[in-house]
Amino acid sequence: MTKKPSLTGRVSTVISTLLNVTERDILPLLRKGVSEGNGPFAAAIFKKSDLSTVVVSCNKWRESPLLHGETNCIREFFVLPEPSRPAVADTLFFATHEPCPLCLSAVSWTRFDTVYFLFTHEETRDLLGVGGDIEILEEVFRVRAPCDTDETLASRARYNKTNKFFTAKSVAELMEEVEDLDEKEALRSEAERVKKLFHEFRDASRSYSEI
Repeated sequence: MTKKPSLTGRVSTVISTLLNVTERDILPLLRKGVSEGNGPFAAAIFKKSDLSTVVVSCNKWRESPLLHGETNCIREFFVLPEPSRPAVADTLFFATHEPCPLCLSAVSWTRFDTVYFLFTHEETRDLLGVGGDIEILEEVFRVRAPCDTDETLASRARYNKTNKFFTAKSVAELMEEVEDLDEKEALRSEAERVKKLFHEFRDASRSYSEI
C-alpha cells in the first residue's frame, strides 16, 4: 500500500505557500474574473509532496452558477491529462473562502481529504457581505431535533470539519499548530495583510450576493 504524503512538520511552509499563491496567482485571476462579472472566490490544488501548484482557478458564475471557485478548480483538475495529474490522495485543496454546501459536497465526492481556507463563513459574511453559505447550511442542512430549542440548534456546528471524507481547517486554525511564537506572529501578520487585499472586492462581493 502506498503511503500518503504527510504535511506534518511543514505547517509553516504550508501556510506561507498558501498565502504566497493567493497573492501571486489567485488575486490576478480574481481581478480578471470580477471584471467579467464573476464572484471574487477562488481555489487551488497543491501536491502534498513539494507544495507545488497543480491548478489555480476562480469563480465562473457567468458561465454556470455551479462553477464556484472550488467546483471550477475541481473541474480543471480532472481534465488534466493523467501523466501530469497527481492522485487526489496526494494533493491538498485550498479555497480562498470556506466552502459552501455545494463545494463541500464536491470535495467529498472527489475525495480531496485535506481542505484549507483563508476566510471563514463568518468573515465572508461580515467583511465581504456574502452570507448565503451560512443561510443554506442553516436552512437546508441543519435539522432540528425534537429536543432542540432555538439556542441549542444555533449552537450546533453547521457541518463536520473532520469527517470520513476530509478534514477542513482555516488558515487561522492551522496557524495554531505552529509552535514557535515569533514565527506564528509573523504568519498571522502576513495572513492579515493578504486578507486586506480582498477589500477591493467588497462591492463586487455584495453585488454577487444579491444575484
